[in-house]
Amino acid sequence: MKEQTLRAKSENIEEIKEKIQKAQSVVLVDYRGLNVEQLTELRSKYREAGVDYKVYKNTMMRFAFKDSGLEEFNQYLKGPSAIAFGYDDPVNAAKITSEFVKDNEKLEIKAGIVDGKVIDIEGVNNLAKLPSKEVLIAQVLGGFNSPIQGFANVLQGTIRSLATVLNAIAEEKTA
Repeated sequence: MKEQTLRAKSENIEEIKEKIQKAQSVVLVDYRGLNVEQLTELRSKYREAGVDYKVYKNTMMRFAFKDSGLEEFNQYLKGPSAIAFGYDDPVNAAKITSEFVKDNEKLEIKAGIVDGKVIDIEGVNNLAKLPSKEVLIAQVLGGFNSPIQGFANVLQGTIRSLATVLNAIAEEKTA
């Protein structure tokens, strides 16, 4: 029985480590005070955004973060903790959590991880203010497109001016 429990704990730690490695961002929250309806709403929002939300024992998370080289994150593992793993977009988990906290003050952000760096509450809130990956890509592409469009307009204006001058010369010669 004891061996089976140890194996289950070991598997649990490996699962957490795997999620940490795959995640682009991690947000740790204290969910104390939320009722079942609020937790269901939060889980639903996370699920829609491709964010994995789970409650693990702090002891299991401590081992996983230590093994992942993120031991400094363990200082935030006090009291009831749930963790959100953002896989597709580093902003999603922070943005959903931050927006949910505005309506449900009982949910408390503890800390987060982005690109292997531990961030505090302020860092998570700042991350939540960033636009999503798709919006950033669109802005960059728009920035690339803008000079090309401007150059095309300049060329078009020059050609139009040349055509006007040539037309004036042609009318002058025919007159």
